[in-house]
Amino acid sequence: MIRDKIDKILDCLPEEELENVYWSIVFIQEDYLYKQNLREKGVVIEVVNEAEKIIDLWDKRFAQNISEGLKEEIYYEQFKWHIFSYEKQKCLEREVARKAFDTLSKEEFYVMYQGSPILFLYTNANEVISRDFDTQQDIYVFDKNFTWTYVHTHESMCGPYFYKIN
Repeated sequence: MIRDKIDKILDCLPEEELENVYWSIVFIQEDYLYKQNLREKGVVIEVVNEAEKIIDLWDKRFAQNISEGLKEEIYYEQFKWHIFSYEKQKCLEREVARKAFDTLSKEEFYVMYQGSPILFLYTNANEVISRDFDTQQDIYVFDKNFTWTYVHTHESMCGPYFYKIN
């Protein structure tokens, strides 16, 4: 049984290593609960093949008026959401951002994470709400037409953000 194998490994580890194990398990549990919640809502998640192209389109569309120099100043490459936290792109924040996302009609949308080359397409996603992303860090959610984006950061004092192109 797998639980017995895990217990055996844990018994061999020194006490100071158990905190690392604990936080690894917390991460696995949060990921499981996040995906389970989406599955219960009927959301279908697929990996998108042309991720790099679509991520570049996110940059071109949502940061189109931000110069390369300004991007450097605000550490855009570190976190794209700095265009919102540094107030370089006017957006909705906190509960107003959540409400804007929650009231959208969103049968399908893309999801990307900061620094990851992997892009996901969520379909059958009308039941997804902003709180579903609360355990996620530096996640960017956006429609296939690039008209809106919702961002949940790793910083409790930054975001979430919602930006819609008029």
